[in-house]
Amino acid sequence: MKFGLRYASLGRYASGPAAVELAQAAEAAGFDSIWTVEHVVVPHGYQSRYPYSETGRMGSGLEDFPIPDPLIWLAYIASATRTLKLGTAILILPQRNPVVTAKAVATLDHLAGGRRVLLGIGVGWLAEEFATLGVPFEDRGPRTDEYVAAMRALWSQERASFAGRFVSFREVFCRPRPADGRIPIVVGGDTRAAARRAGRLGDGYFPARAASDELLNEMRRAAVEAGRDPADIEITVSAPTEPEAIEALARRGVKRVAVPVSSAAGLPAQVRTPDDVLRYGKTMIERFGE
Repeated sequence: MKFGLRYASLGRYASGPAAVELAQAAEAAGFDSIWTVEHVVVPHGYQSRYPYSETGRMGSGLEDFPIPDPLIWLAYIASATRTLKLGTAILILPQRNPVVTAKAVATLDHLAGGRRVLLGIGVGWLAEEFATLGVPFEDRGPRTDEYVAAMRALWSQERASFAGRFVSFREVFCRPRPADGRIPIVVGGDTRAAARRAGRLGDGYFPARAASDELLNEMRRAAVEAGRDPADIEITVSAPTEPEAIEALARRGVKRVAVPVSSAAGLPAQVRTPDDVLRYGKTMIERFGE
């Protein structure tokens, strides 16, 4: 089993020195990856329903909670680490220009030494945020699919061309390109649409919470329908607290569990400090890690 550290950019770790201390502890403890979250803005008094809590709200006081830009935060900690993979869980892809995003992600991976970025993406749920950014909310699903295809063209083609409904370009150079001409794309979300998207086009699938059989089976069916091998799609789920549950997840094909370092997003924090992270490495990662 691989172990990731999730919600790592929130709370005290929104500041640079604390973020570096956390990331270095994660690397030393045997975590394979560290994962950020994203909201560009959180409009005051939003009415959209947060899908991961019974109240429909992100949590007490979270409207004005510091949420650093994920790619800049990851670039900062990348320079202080060597092997830790740099994950977004998630980047709200339809809110971003895909050409600019492809360039930023490839640059991050290049400066970090290559093969370190895991681009977790989602379609978003906060309609008021989309309105603030001037991006239509209703077509975010097909926009996401097309943006993935456009970014992959920019990463893989010598002179990239793409023609779609939302983005088009012809014979452009986008440098630096990532190692092997690709960045793994991990689809996040606890919906059937997210599971199907992961099956169709994802290199990985990261449900926000537990891995239900229904969602995993949906992902696998979609992969088969798309002519893909479901076993090639790496599954990441939220880390259980019981050791036996980790073994059970491995038997179900889960490849990584993500350990919360903050309770801000609604899950209890399992580690809170760099010392906690190091202890987790001794008690859990040494026992179950790859």
